[in-house]
Amino acid sequence: MLVLVAALLLLGVVLGAVAHVPVAVSLVAGAAIGAWLVVFAVRERRRTHGAAHR
Repeated sequence: MLVLVAALLLLGVVLGAVAHVPVAVSLVAGAAIGAWLVVFAVRERRRTHGAAHR
C-alpha cells in the first residue's frame, strides 16, 4: 500500500512538472523513456530466452 501511495505521489509530481515545460521537452523526455523501456524489454527477453535454452 505504501508503494502505491509513493507511486501516485511521484506520478503527481511528474505530471505537474510536465505541465510547466514546453511540449517539445515533454515529447523528447517521453521518447527517451520509451526507448529505455524498449531496450530493457529486449535485454530481458534475450536473458529469459538464453536461460531457457541452457
